[in-house]
Amino acid sequence: MEPLTLIGVAIGLAMDAFAVAIGVGLTLGTVSLRQTFRLSYHFGLFQALMPIAGWLAGRSIVAWIAPFDHWVAFALLAAIGGKMIYEALGERDEEAQRKDPTKGASLVVLSVATSIDALAVGLSLALLGTAIWYPALVIGIVALVFTAVGLHLGRRFGALLGRRMEIVGGLILVAIGLRILIDHLAS
Repeated sequence: MEPLTLIGVAIGLAMDAFAVAIGVGLTLGTVSLRQTFRLSYHFGLFQALMPIAGWLAGRSIVAWIAPFDHWVAFALLAAIGGKMIYEALGERDEEAQRKDPTKGASLVVLSVATSIDALAVGLSLALLGTAIWYPALVIGIVALVFTAVGLHLGRRFGALLGRRMEIVGGLILVAIGLRILIDHLAS
């Protein structure tokens, strides 16, 4: 995978974590170093592990769908990106959580929820015959950084950035899906 494409995928996937981190920053009001570490570490870890899980699943079915794998990759990325855009434009429950979302079950649920998209990306990478270890590492690190930044921005500017970043992330994933499709059809 080309470095620019990998960075685009990583940034696109990190937008969910970034937006959630902004929301958590708004909820917490004051953010400690411990909270920043917990949220960033877990979001980064889950964003790194989910593509590996998707890739492993994809490797087992690659022979059956190789003739139309580029369409599957495009559909998965377009669906993920479209879902992100749809959710960003939709109504949200504005009621703030009373618990610290950087602890316990809330942390695990948020980590899984923000990394489900990465599972589909891992599947797409398997279908394209791309190695997974380096992309998973980059995806995890980008998510970790975006989460830490989002958490602290949420504390300051959350309402202004959250939805816009989800839309940008969705558009990036759709664009990458289109690029995969166009590259495959042109060759």
